[in-house]
Amino acid sequence: MLIGEVARRSGVSARMLRHYESLGLVRPSGRTGSGYREYSGEDVRRIFHIESLRAMGLSLREIGRALDDPGFAPADLVDDLIRRTRERIAAETELLIRLDRVHAADPAGWEDVLQVLALLRALGSTSAGTRQRAALASADEVPVEALVQAALDEGDPYVAGALRWALSRSGGGAALLTEGLGSPVAAVRERAVRALAEMPGREAATLLREALVSPDAVVRGRAALTLGARGEAAAIPVLVDMIVAGSNDTDAADALSVLAGDDAAADRIAALLVGRIGDGTTGQPARGRLTQALAGIPGATASRALADLVGDADRAVALTAAYLLRLRGDG
Repeated sequence: MLIGEVARRSGVSARMLRHYESLGLVRPSGRTGSGYREYSGEDVRRIFHIESLRAMGLSLREIGRALDDPGFAPADLVDDLIRRTRERIAAETELLIRLDRVHAADPAGWEDVLQVLALLRALGSTSAGTRQRAALASADEVPVEALVQAALDEGDPYVAGALRWALSRSGGGAALLTEGLGSPVAAVRERAVRALAEMPGREAATLLREALVSPDAVVRGRAALTLGARGEAAAIPVLVDMIVAGSNDTDAADALSVLAGDDAAADRIAALLVGRIGDGTTGQPARGRLTQALAGIPGATASRALADLVGDADRAVALTAAYLLRLRGDG
């Protein structure tokens, strides 16, 4: 089979076939009487092998090794190809994200493009100071998607605070933080709920209410403390759970005292606290914290509960209840 026929059947140009021959990848089995290259069926099969390996991303040098080295291990090369492909995809994905963010900033000219790119680079800097300065300068100049991602990734507390401030000023990003709330990484979930806690607006508040049933206790607790400080009664059960667990229990008790602003709310909170104190599964330290929490709850229900607890079998609980009654003027 002459080179023209091989090129037609294989889809590889005659020029490329000659290049393969110059590299030693293909060696025509014979020559015609006129000196033209003549390819055998085996030669053509080798050409198809070369094209298949090229399609996988192998260089011509790697292809030559793969075809001619008897000790060649295909699995090692495939592993390397997978690694290189993932690196290339990651790099191109990062570029695409950067381009999307520049486009979202709606730049009016090249100066705007360069300004956005400079801020995006600064947000990704290895220097915490550079990241913090970029965060403080970027509320109105960087797309909210970039601010959200930076806030979810940031481990430095000072930079994180600046990013949360920038997000709160941006007027958006609450919905984007829901992905962070569902992250498999606990630190990312905490950063997401902290950012939501500092964002104004109904959308952020709605997401915080949904976070009250999160399987992550830290997320639930941060949402409850924020909503409790805003006077939302939906946070009460989670705040009581926090006192039982000893997780930010002092802050949780303070939030409950804020929520006990009217007689009905005070009685409800006191009843919940008393119910957990009397729960046979609640341990001694937790019973003590629940008793202390009653101090901030006004009303007759809390006072009666403390009076009953003066006779509690746990001496620490009884002494705490007696002391709190005296402070209330009921003892």
